Amino acid sequence: MENGSPPAPGPRTVAKRLALVGGVLVLAWLALAFKMYTVQVVEDDGYAARGLRQRLSIREVLPERGEIFDRNGEALALTVLGASLFAIPSEIEDPVLIAQQVGARVGADIDRLVADLRSGRDFVYIKRQLEVDVVEEILNLGYAGVYSEPESKRIYPSSVASQVLGMVNVDGMGIEGLEYRYEEELGGQPGRAVVEQDVKGRQIPTGQSEITEAVPGLDLVTTLDLLLQYSLMEACRDGVARTAAEQCWAVALEVKTGEVLALGGVPAFDPERRASEDGSGFSNFAIRGLYEPGSIQKTVTIAAALDTGTWRASDLIPEVPYEIEIFPDACEDPEDEIYGCYRNFTLHDPTDMTVADIFVHSSNVGTIMVQEELSRGVLAGYIEEFGLGSPTGIDFSGEAKGLINLDPSCSTCLASAAIGYSVAVTPIQMAAAFGAVANDGVWIQPHLVKALVTEEGTRRPADIAQRRVIDAETARIMRLLLADTVSKGTGQAAAVPGFEVGGKTGTSSKLGFDGYEEELNIASFVGMAPIEDPEVVVMVVIDGPTRPEYRTGGSAAAPVFSEIMEVALRRLGEIPSEPST
Repeated sequence: MENGSPPAPGPRTVAKRLALVGGVLVLAWLALAFKMYTVQVVEDDGYAARGLRQRLSIREVLPERGEIFDRNGEALALTVLGASLFAIPSEIEDPVLIAQQVGARVGADIDRLVADLRSGRDFVYIKRQLEVDVVEEILNLGYAGVYSEPESKRIYPSSVASQVLGMVNVDGMGIEGLEYRYEEELGGQPGRAVVEQDVKGRQIPTGQSEITEAVPGLDLVTTLDLLLQYSLMEACRDGVARTAAEQCWAVALEVKTGEVLALGGVPAFDPERRASEDGSGFSNFAIRGLYEPGSIQKTVTIAAALDTGTWRASDLIPEVPYEIEIFPDACEDPEDEIYGCYRNFTLHDPTDMTVADIFVHSSNVGTIMVQEELSRGVLAGYIEEFGLGSPTGIDFSGEAKGLINLDPSCSTCLASAAIGYSVAVTPIQMAAAFGAVANDGVWIQPHLVKALVTEEGTRRPADIAQRRVIDAETARIMRLLLADTVSKGTGQAAAVPGFEVGGKTGTSSKLGFDGYEEELNIASFVGMAPIEDPEVVVMVVIDGPTRPEYRTGGSAAAPVFSEIMEVALRRLGEIPSEPST
């Protein structure tokens, strides 16, 4: 061995190595052939299907959302073509530049957009549901990685009915109001698009293509009258400003059908700008809010007394006192004043009063004396029949049930219920109850949707419930008493020029954490017109009027009622008996 080098391999060793390499190559070719055979022959169907799945693009085809109209065909909610901006982060060189130059133009959160563009995600929305011309303007800037896609956008031509219509989320699904309640009908049925694409996302002309068309949503025709709705909202705004109240809510109900002609309140909101709202107007107090109605409840009490024959309107109660005790010495103890001692609004000596006088002048003591002659359970039964303390079944989500406290162990609850305490109702419940008085004693379920528009025509959304509550003659007498209340009683500010109106005032203290608040109350008024054959019931609730001269239902709520009722009667074609002054 020279210089320590290893000996050169012999011919026999070289041959062995060549044979080994050749064997390995043969085995590799055999394995490759076997794998090709397995893939192309044995498992060809599975791999073909896998490849097809990789080439297929499957997308949901969104249906066109149904539109919403008022009773006269005026558009309340429409869907228009919009567009969304999105980005492919891998194609963007400077995320900060895109966030500042693109995101800022459309009101996106710049810091969040920068973080999203740096997140390594495949797809990032910059801003959704934009105007088409705004998107085109941004695309013309030519920034790489910024794209758009068409997307529908829900618009509300008038925001005055927002508390009835509700709103949709960014994906176009109803999340409040009629948009939510009728989501299944409005939303339609989505379709499906299956398209075979190449690696660059282009459709393969000879590839698989299957499209199932989406079924568009149904249109809703509501019972609302847009012009009356506008007037109702304006009247409520004026009422809040005049009385310095927290809020005002109102309902206008068509007597013979139960159709809600207008419903809403202040504070309100604009569904297209809800991101900037404080949320105070989102809920619907007319359907979801509870309050104690005060003297308005006397309508149910007196109707029960007349309908059972226990009393007649002309019956005289001698020496009706200023105050009445439900248990001994209640009036002498100031702490029991609300619960055991009931007083009239004005101090007076014992006075002879008919049942009619008691109602027209809203005597608390007199009403309790009338109630005390009713058989046990009678008032509770009429409260139930009038629909107080139970959902009306109106086609709106989240309707409040109401609260009725007539526990037999409560010594004062029956007297309280007779004059509007121990009873918590919603404005829509009370409007429907007065609708029964206006409709010759027949209660009709209130509702907000008049018809669903299909390809075959229109159909009613559901059967409307109705039931008799009081006798027609009782209802007629109650309407006369309600008319006297407006003409010469506590509701004179509710008068409508040219029409005979009937109604009832209500003033109740607000219940706080420590009992009833002396300085806070709820003022309300509900009435009907024309009194000889009522067409409309209007309910108004003003929560927390703070100006001393506008603390009662007669001073705070009755003028709002008058404004709404006058427009409602004219919208229904009623002609005043004399020119308005």
